[in-house]
Amino acid sequence: MAGTKALLTLGNFINGKFVPCNSYIDSYDPSTGDVYCRVPNSGKEEIDAAVEAARAAFPGWSARSPQERSQVLHRLADLLEQSLEELAQAESRDQGKTITLARTMDIPRSVQNFRFFASSILHHTSECTQMDHMGCLHYTVRAPVGIAGLISPWNLPLYLLTWKVAPAIAAGNTVIAKPSELTSVTAWMMCKLLERAGVPPGVVNIVFGTGPRVGEALVSHPEVPLISFTGSQPTAERITQLSAPHCKKLSLELGGKNPAIIFEDANLEECIPTTVKSSFANQGEICLCTSRIFVQKSIYSEFLEKFVEATRMWKVGIPSDPSASMGALISKAHLEKVRSYIKKAQMEGAQILCGEGVDTLNLPRRNQAGYFMLPTVITDIKDESCCMKEEIFGPVTCVVPFDSEEEVIQRANSVKYGLAATVWSSNVGRIHRVAKKLQSGLVWTNCWLIRELNLPFGGMKSSGVGREGAKDSYEFFTEIKTITIKH
Repeated sequence: MAGTKALLTLGNFINGKFVPCNSYIDSYDPSTGDVYCRVPNSGKEEIDAAVEAARAAFPGWSARSPQERSQVLHRLADLLEQSLEELAQAESRDQGKTITLARTMDIPRSVQNFRFFASSILHHTSECTQMDHMGCLHYTVRAPVGIAGLISPWNLPLYLLTWKVAPAIAAGNTVIAKPSELTSVTAWMMCKLLERAGVPPGVVNIVFGTGPRVGEALVSHPEVPLISFTGSQPTAERITQLSAPHCKKLSLELGGKNPAIIFEDANLEECIPTTVKSSFANQGEICLCTSRIFVQKSIYSEFLEKFVEATRMWKVGIPSDPSASMGALISKAHLEKVRSYIKKAQMEGAQILCGEGVDTLNLPRRNQAGYFMLPTVITDIKDESCCMKEEIFGPVTCVVPFDSEEEVIQRANSVKYGLAATVWSSNVGRIHRVAKKLQSGLVWTNCWLIRELNLPFGGMKSSGVGREGAKDSYEFFTEIKTITIKH
């Protein structure tokens, strides 16, 4: 392994400058298991410095017109786009995802996030009402909240970081962002572009490190009135506790245990490849991935046979292989966690039809210590099993039969999560009925992951609090004020 001196060492980005840290943590290349990067192990001191910078930058940035801020966001989008290949290579190596996915989804969407909010910030209107009998006019104005604390996860690192940074700064806030310590490289690369885009020092500060140290310091800081978090439910509970004494504004986008409901009149030629993708894209490490597949009994055997056959064609390979469908999982600990669910399913008497422990994974010698596993399909499993209840967040999906529409709605809704669902049927009336009854913030029918950024994104129940999108993000990152004028 390379000596420590040869490793990429990141610095925090505070007040427009890279700042070294007193201590660092190792970041691993998921495809080899080797340390390849050192990430600052920041804490309260660094957050205090970032708050000071963000506070000083807020008056000037918030006073700019939406048009001026929009121009800065457009320039940043252009610079990210010009660095697309370099960013995609870094994202793939850092996260373990395939280079193809990073090139076609992660980095283009990061660019689009800035362009989208650069445009949408120009089109918000406020309300006005008259009370002539009282001689009054009422109107509303919206103002940026102040310093926004943004905490983003490791599965779509730059994509989900920019989904928070873009609306926050478009609305006139200054930000302190904490990316995951497991995937910090592309956030650090973006910092190098901020000055060239015209982002003033202190408007965007990025502080790296772990949740317990730097995340808690950010969430509990009295001068950070707003927290936007994407990640796990246990972390969200901790954020809620720490922010409660300060009555902070919270947006929490959490996990899912997303069902696909496949009726007997589904078009299997479209359904099967899409459901393989929705189950195993990005190694199953997307909160929107399908992990429970309910198939109507009359087509259950046919679906299962074709689905397993298609899953076996889903190539697991090193992230740099352009023909790979799936790369490495994020970490050794996460790989072991995902495997533990498969062991539990076997102990309960479930069948593993393909994947982990059934098929052989062939990798180059240098990647044999990487965090790879095959996409895995489980059947003969009860709805009460932890594999059907808990978010696994890996390339594992369960396929079970159902009889009736009423039954499958009840079973699909029987978990604590309510983020996304997919429904496959050619009966339009049924699609509308089922979509309406599913306890889910997003329902895709006869498709998956087609996003319209104007519309609300978020979940019900334990899948989170709040929504993100053009109007929803603007409302979250601003405070509304009602002004009454008596004339």
